[in-house]
Amino acid sequence: MVSINSKAIVVLLIIGMAAIPALGNSGGPPYLNQDDELTVKYGCSCHNNGATSERAVVMISGVPVMYDLDESYQLTIKVADSLTLSGGSGNSKAGFLLSSGYAGTFSWSDDEDIRIAADSDGDISHSETDSDGVWIITWTAPSEDQGAVNFWLAGNSVDGGGVPDTEDYWNLLAFSINPPGTIAESDSEAILSTRTISVGDYDSLFLLEETDAQKEAERQEAIAERIYQQGNLFYWFSLTALIVGAVVQREILERKYDEGPEYLAMELAYPQALRQAAVSVISFVIAVKWLAEDATLEFPPRALLDPEAQNVTDLSSFVIGFTFLFSAWFAYGVYRTILASRTKPKVKDLL
Repeated sequence: MVSINSKAIVVLLIIGMAAIPALGNSGGPPYLNQDDELTVKYGCSCHNNGATSERAVVMISGVPVMYDLDESYQLTIKVADSLTLSGGSGNSKAGFLLSSGYAGTFSWSDDEDIRIAADSDGDISHSETDSDGVWIITWTAPSEDQGAVNFWLAGNSVDGGGVPDTEDYWNLLAFSINPPGTIAESDSEAILSTRTISVGDYDSLFLLEETDAQKEAERQEAIAERIYQQGNLFYWFSLTALIVGAVVQREILERKYDEGPEYLAMELAYPQALRQAAVSVISFVIAVKWLAEDATLEFPPRALLDPEAQNVTDLSSFVIGFTFLFSAWFAYGVYRTILASRTKPKVKDLL
């Protein structure tokens, strides 16, 4: 029995070890690929059958032409599927591995999903696959002149399935930064200029032209949005006009037939009028404040959703207009209360 269990454990260990290469490194790529070569220089040998792909767009911006000693430079890394960039349905997860050959140091804010690369203290990589494929880092140049600093950047765009397959794409990017003194001090513009370096599908990077179908879809969406806004405007305008018209009609008919609101005792009219006046004034002040501050009132509140969420409705005009109408309605209530207090009591009111 013990022998059988031991054999089973050995078989499971062998299967598990054999399966390790088939699992995606969502927490960052290894220092060496399966061919024992530097991943950042020679790429990943598991994704996309070990071949680079133009589908993987890898770019880095903010790269200086020349570095100054101990100077810090903010760099932005972006990795994406070219199909996704061009508006299609492609991969939406990405990762990266960056090396400077131990020249200078990297740093980043705590909210970036970045870690020190495995088995290499001088390189950095993603700690989790990122949904927007953008990372902001700071590279601090070395304190001594080390000549031109060479960088290697590997990026992969994956489908998030957790298994490295042919639907995962990767690409490599290499660049260098010139050492101090390369550019004359008099040429300040060249010293301060930065570059964006990229590799990937050229059409997706620089020739993002909309197809006829995309243009028609945008046109139809714009028409639908305009009809929706105009429909809302006409609906609420018509409803307000009907309410105001009904109120005016009642006032005219009451005067024509010498009628009015029912009698209201003065001890009841005073507190009622004060409450209505307070609500009217407060509503008016709030509406004016929102209007003056150009407030944006959305539903559901963006604070409860992703800050970049698109499924929110701007209700600013509706809420501000309704608040003004609310204030006017309670002001009209004060007027009706005053009329009721001045109405002559009838017999039934005195009993």
